[in-house]
Order: sequence, then structure tokens, then C-alpha cells
Amino acid sequence: MFELLLPMLERLGIIVTVAFIITRFRFFRELMDKKAITLRQQAAAILFFGIFGIIGTYTGITFDAESTEFGRWATDLAETEAIANSRVIGIITAGLLGGYKIGIGAGLIAGLHRYSLGGFTALACGISAIIAGILSGFFHKKKKPLKLKTALIVGSLAETVQMGVILLISKPAPRAFALVEEIGVPMIVANGVGSALFLLIIRNVLNEEQRAGAVQAQKALQLAESTISYLRKGLNQHSAEQVCRIIYREVDVSAIAITNKEKILAHVGLADDHHQAYHRIQTEATRKVIERGEMIVAEHEAIHCNVKGCPLSTAVIAPLKKRNEVVGTLKFYVQSEKQVTNVMLELVQGLSALLSQQLEIADAEKARQLAKEAEVKALQAQINPHFLFNSLNVIVSLIRSEPDRARSLLIALSKFFRQNLGATTKSWTTLEEELKHVKAYLLIEETRFVDKLHVTYLVDPSALSVSIAPLTLQPLVENCVKHGLSDMDNDCEIMITISKSGKGTQIIIQDNGKGIDPALIGDLGGQKIDSDKGTGIGLYNVNRRLIQMYGHSSRLNISSEPGSGTRISFWLPEAGKEETS
Repeated sequence: MFELLLPMLERLGIIVTVAFIITRFRFFRELMDKKAITLRQQAAAILFFGIFGIIGTYTGITFDAESTEFGRWATDLAETEAIANSRVIGIITAGLLGGYKIGIGAGLIAGLHRYSLGGFTALACGISAIIAGILSGFFHKKKKPLKLKTALIVGSLAETVQMGVILLISKPAPRAFALVEEIGVPMIVANGVGSALFLLIIRNVLNEEQRAGAVQAQKALQLAESTISYLRKGLNQHSAEQVCRIIYREVDVSAIAITNKEKILAHVGLADDHHQAYHRIQTEATRKVIERGEMIVAEHEAIHCNVKGCPLSTAVIAPLKKRNEVVGTLKFYVQSEKQVTNVMLELVQGLSALLSQQLEIADAEKARQLAKEAEVKALQAQINPHFLFNSLNVIVSLIRSEPDRARSLLIALSKFFRQNLGATTKSWTTLEEELKHVKAYLLIEETRFVDKLHVTYLVDPSALSVSIAPLTLQPLVENCVKHGLSDMDNDCEIMITISKSGKGTQIIIQDNGKGIDPALIGDLGGQKIDSDKGTGIGLYNVNRRLIQMYGHSSRLNISSEPGSGTRISFWLPEAGKEETS
């Protein structure tokens, strides 16, 4: 009995080879991942595992039940001969991974083949092969990973069942008993261990590929991080060339290219001279990717040119998308189709998805910038044209009586509008510049009010260098003048306080005007309101920009009591610009 065990285990080396080969098949990967497979893939799986079972039969060891001698590799059997084999391993694997259909199908193929070889156990072994498919299908779990222990137990159990069927069916009974006594234990042990070993090898191969895929995913993320500063500017020749150079340095391919929908934007690596000569030619394969939005591997159409001796023959082409619309392609070139591995395909696919996201982010950044500019223009539009006319009238009236004062007001008006127009061209200014803007505005208003308005500035000089968005203070001060103080005859006061507070700067603007209707104060700054005296768009835009640039901790805080004035405050963090990222 034990002299058979060692040869049986030795021949399990064939299983190692088959296990490695099977990992190359797509249907098997789908089975391992517990994914649904097509009818065609099911047929391929049944055929493969059935052939695997046949190989297990042929690599078995013949045993003569009369002479009790072991012999040659199995071919045609004499009436007294049987086979000690590993046929059941392929059938068990089929059922455990694919369920009843694949298990029974593989069992039928392997069983019919065994029956055709003859021998006094032909019928029993043929039936046992089908039973093994049914048994392994019973242990198939659709959503749970297959355990090695399960494969070991089911493989041993299936072989035990086969020994039982041989005892029940094969004749004469003494010969069947002698056979089982001699080969039963070795086959049960060998096929149980073989089933577990087969699964273990497959797992290790796939796990290695998964680890390699994880490394490629990490590389894709690193490459995406390295290229984001260029793609923020959109997809153009300069950004495409920089991105191609970065990827080419890090990935082992012959060339990298990026196209838009019409032409090649950049090509780095082999055949770049051909790319220069034929930069407007788009290949048929590229057009297919743009039309379908799916990655393809292209042979013979990979070159941008038809120059003889061009060293590139194969390309992996993936789409670059913005909002699900293809705007270009990413191409990895190699010199042979053999160099295109699953790991490379995953890298290209992952990288194209990340680059596509960066292009969408670039569009979002542009839209955000346009929104900011629109908000600034909306704030500028809030400046009442009457302010300009009234200011000019005051200046005209002072030209003769107080020419120096008229000159000062004219300079203040010029500074006010110059800074107002300049606000659309820059995202940041300093509190010092913003305060100059406010002072120019209030100097004109103080003159118009003719000693009715008094402005107090309590400013910490160390806070003047703090960065702030343009047109933040002036709309708040103008709100005090237009809505808080407009109906007062005298003693109008505005106090502007700028001070360092903790890790930031506190800004307070308050007046002693008539205050705000309690029914409106909760909505001011948070939304546009419907009121006879204004829409609150100035406060709304300032508040929204503060939140976008610094966070919710910098939102406007408005407090007011009817007849007791209004107080508006906000806080700027010390690292204000960091909040915008």
C-alpha cells in the first residue's frame, strides 16, 4: 500500500504545471473572483477541467489486481487492471470553483474517457467521476473564498466515495476488495493533498499578481501626484509633453504619447522623430478609443507614421475623459505584444482614470476662478452710480471755495476706482491696501455728509500685512453708510477695528445707525433676500468668499439692535492662503 503513495505524490508535480497554466485563462480568474461567467466561458471551463481529469488518468499508475503488481502509465487496460490516478483533482477543482454545471460537465468528460479505457473498474470509475462533480458542486460557495481545508476534505471524500462505488459495482468482488485494500488509502491521501495543493498554487500565483497590481496602483498614484501641477492648466501641448516625460521616466515602456481628439500633443521615447514628421496623423486605433471610450491593445496600427523600420509595433491606448466625454488618449508603446502584461494594462487603465480626474479638477478650478471673478464684478456692480455722480458734484462745488480739498477728494476718488478695477486681476491683497481703499471711499462720504459722519480707526500695525481677498472691507463699510446711517441727521459714527487675535486677525466694523430688522438679520450673509431696501447681495458675496477661502470659521457674524446700530465681524486665520487649497 505505501509503495504506491510515494509515486502518487511524485506525480502531483504535474499538478503544479497545470495549476500555473490555468491561471493564464480569463475564465479561471473570473471563477476565483466569484464573478459570473458567460456560457462560452463555462464551456471553456468544462472542457479544460475535463481534459485536466483525462491528464490525471493518463499519468496514473496501473495496478493488476491478480498479480498485485504496479506497472506502466495508463493506456488500454486488461480486464484485471485498474488505475491509481489523480483524475478527481480536476473534477473537484471544477465543482468547487464553478458549481454543479462545471463540476458535472468536467466529471462527464473525464468519466467517459476513463470508461473507454476498459478494465474491471471502468464503469465504477466513470460513475465516480460524475459523483465527484456533484459532490464538489455541493460545496461550492458563490460569495465566500474557497478554503484549503475544504479542498482537502472534498478531494479525500470524493476518492473515498469512488472506493465505495468500486466495492459495490466492480466484479468479481474479491478482486475489487483486493484493489481497494491496496490503492484506497494512497489515493485518498494523494488526491486530498493534491486538491489542496492545486488550490494553494493557484492562490499564490494570483496573490503575487495582485501584489504586483497593488505596486502598479501605487505607482499610478505617485505619477498622478507628480503630473497634477501640469494638468491643472488643462490638456495642451506643454502639459501633455511634461506629463509624458514624467511617466516615461518611471515606466518601462518604449514610448509614451498623449493626444487630444484631433492630433498628437506629445510623444516621448522611441520614434519621436516620426511623431514630429507626422504629428497630425491620428491612427485608426486611436479613433476607435475616442469613439468607444474604452481601452484597447492595438497591433500594427500603433505607429503615427508608415516609416519603414519604425521600432514600435504595439500600443495600449486608453481614453482620457472629462465628465464622461473622451477628450484625448494616453498611449503606452512597446516593441512586442508579449510585453503587454495584465499588470501593464491595469497601470494604464488606472493612470488614465487618475489623469482624467485631474483634467476635471482643472476645469473645476477654472470654473471656481470664474465664479470668484463674477462675485468680484457683482460686488463692483453694487457701487451705486450715484456715488460717482455725487462725488463729482461735491468736488465741483469745492473747486472754487476749497481747491486743496477738492484736489484731495479727486485723488481719493481716483484711488478708489483704480483699486476697484484692479480687484478683478488678483486673488489676494493685504489689509493695508484694503484699508486704503476703504479710507478713500470714506473720505468722499465724510465730505458729502458735511461733518455728520465720523470714522474711527483702531488698527494694529502688525496686522496690515495679513492677506485678504480684494473688495472684502469696502462693501461692509458701504453697507453701514447706505443702510445704517442714511436716515440720520448728525452724529453718524463708524468704527473699524483690526487686531491680532490668537492665531489670526479679528476685524470688526460697527456703526451707531438704525440697526437691522430682526426678521432679516438671520438671512443676511447666508442668502440673497427680498427687501424694499436692498437684496443683501453685497453681504452674501463677501460672506461666501470668506467661507470659500478660509472656511466656516471666517464667516460673517452680524449682530444688531433696532436703534442701536450694527456690528459685523469676521476672523482671518493666520495661514489664510492655505485654506484655499
